[in-house]
Amino acid sequence: MAQYDVKFALNHMVCPRWTPQQLIEVAAEMGLGAVELRNDVGENSILDLEAARAAGQRARELGIEVLSINALYPFNIWNAEREAKADELAQLVDAAGGLGLVLCPLVDADHSASADEKRAGLERSLIELDAILGRYDLQGFVEPLGFPISSLRTKAEAVKTIRELGLESRFGLVHDTFHHRGAGETAFFAGQTGLVHISGVEDPALGFDDMLDPHRLLVGERDRLDNVGQLSRLLADGYEGYVSFEPFAEEVHALKDPVAALQQSMAFIRAGLTR
Repeated sequence: MAQYDVKFALNHMVCPRWTPQQLIEVAAEMGLGAVELRNDVGENSILDLEAARAAGQRARELGIEVLSINALYPFNIWNAEREAKADELAQLVDAAGGLGLVLCPLVDADHSASADEKRAGLERSLIELDAILGRYDLQGFVEPLGFPISSLRTKAEAVKTIRELGLESRFGLVHDTFHHRGAGETAFFAGQTGLVHISGVEDPALGFDDMLDPHRLLVGERDRLDNVGQLSRLLADGYEGYVSFEPFAEEVHALKDPVAALQQSMAFIRAGLTR
C-alpha cells in the first residue's frame, strides 16, 4: 500500500475547555499546521471581532493556519436572520485570517419541505452565500449531515447543485467520516473536498441510523466507521488538504491528557494507512 502523508489539524471540539489561543498553541506544540475555530464551544467560542483578531494574531505568531470557523447553521434555510449571521461569521473568519466558513444544513424531524423545496432552498442559499463570502474572499465548506432527518444528507447532492450553479471556485465539501457512514454514501469526491473531519464510533450496539454527535470519539482500533479506509480512498484519489479531529463525546472532552490521546489516534491512523 502507498504511504500517505496525512496533514492533521485540530477542530476546537477536541477540547472545548481550551481557549482559542490554547488550541493554537497545542497545535503548534504537536507539530501540526492548522486549527478550526468554533462559535459553539461556550465561553471559548469566537463570537466577536476582538476574539477573532486575537486568535488570528496568535496563529500568525506560531505559523498555524486557521482553516475555518464552524459553523453557519442552518445555512440552507435562507432568511434575513441567516443573511445577517452569515455576514457576521464571514467578518469573524476574515478577522481571524481564516480560509473559510463551515456550512451545516438543517436537521429537523418536523421539517416537511418537499425535495424540490429543499433543492430550491439550497440553491438560493449558495447564491446568497457566494456574494457574502466573496466580499471577504472566503471559501464555503458545505458539510452534508448524514442523520436520517437531515435536509442535506449526501455530498453527491451538494456537488450536483454547486456544479449546476457554477460555484465550484467558492464552495467545497467537508467530507465528515461520521456523516459519510451515517448517510450510507459510497461516492467520494476528493477533487471537490476542501476539508475532512474525522471521529470514531465504537459502541457495537448502535445502528448507523442511531449514531449521534455524543457517540463521536477519537479514532481507535475499535472504530466502526472505517476512518482509515475512508482516508485511504480520499488520499489515493488525490486529496491533499487537512484532516481535522472533531470528536463530540463528553468522555473525550473530559480527558486529563487530550494531547496524548490525540497522538495515539494519529499513530493508529498513520499505521493503518501504511499497512
